Amino acid sequence: MISTRFKPVLWAALACVAVPAIAAGSGGGGGSLGSSPSESAPRYDAAAEYRAGVAALGENRYADAKRNFDHVLAVAPRDANSQYLGGLARMGLSDAKGAVRFFEKAIKYDANLIAAHKQYGLALIATGKRDKAQAALDALTARGAQCGDTCAQAADLRDAIAAITTALGASPQASNDIAPGLLFLRPDLGDQAYLEAVGLINQQRFGDAIVALVRAERAFGPHPDILTYLGFANRKLRRYDLAEAYYRQALLLAPGHRGATEYYGELMVERGDIAGARAQLAQLDESCTFGCYEAEELRRWIDSGHGSGS
Repeated sequence: MISTRFKPVLWAALACVAVPAIAAGSGGGGGSLGSSPSESAPRYDAAAEYRAGVAALGENRYADAKRNFDHVLAVAPRDANSQYLGGLARMGLSDAKGAVRFFEKAIKYDANLIAAHKQYGLALIATGKRDKAQAALDALTARGAQCGDTCAQAADLRDAIAAITTALGASPQASNDIAPGLLFLRPDLGDQAYLEAVGLINQQRFGDAIVALVRAERAFGPHPDILTYLGFANRKLRRYDLAEAYYRQALLLAPGHRGATEYYGELMVERGDIAGARAQLAQLDESCTFGCYEAEELRRWIDSGHGSGS
């Protein structure tokens, strides 16, 4: 059963306060002489930039929101929610053509983000690409018919279908009325989703936990703790490639994250990569000067060859 030992600080606080920087001392353009451009490029706290972007969208500060989400995507380019919100910021700036690319990527990285499908259709209409918008509507309609009235996305699908249908019957124009697209970003809903996910993981209901974690991620952005839990839950469902992707993303955003490092090492043990697991353990031993639970737990996994099921 998973421990909550690396559970993040209260999410209500996270909504207002920046989490620690991704790499200490690596903020904007102050690279040392002789460093390469990639080493001296600005690094961003993805979760803090995400929350700042959400706040800017809520206050109709679309240029600020665009900049914030561009910063998030500089370090987490495959984050579907940030792609979607970056598109919303461009819609707010009446740049429907630019928004289309962001909505396309949001859908590519998370096909279940129905709000992105909706805005994609509306952006296509605003740019005069009504045939493509009709195709998007047809796909949503087919999905809605398959979903019925009881699936989790039924309400979102009905809303998206109605919005695109209505827009197809009106004169093409870009709209900056994006407020409805922000409803799922409320911090209190993110709090609830995260706490629900922790409880579900402790009950070993990993599929349900993933659904709740995705909701939390949509509220708070790409945060290494959420990504680590997503990796853990997918690993328990034997989705090893997906679990590894989440662990790697968490460690990209927060190098040295102890929870992600430990669990990534445990995944390597499960896959028979003992050498890789020992490399993860070495990182923990280096960062845990006086020892830490994560290092000892991973050491037990390596010594036993299969772990203790934590």
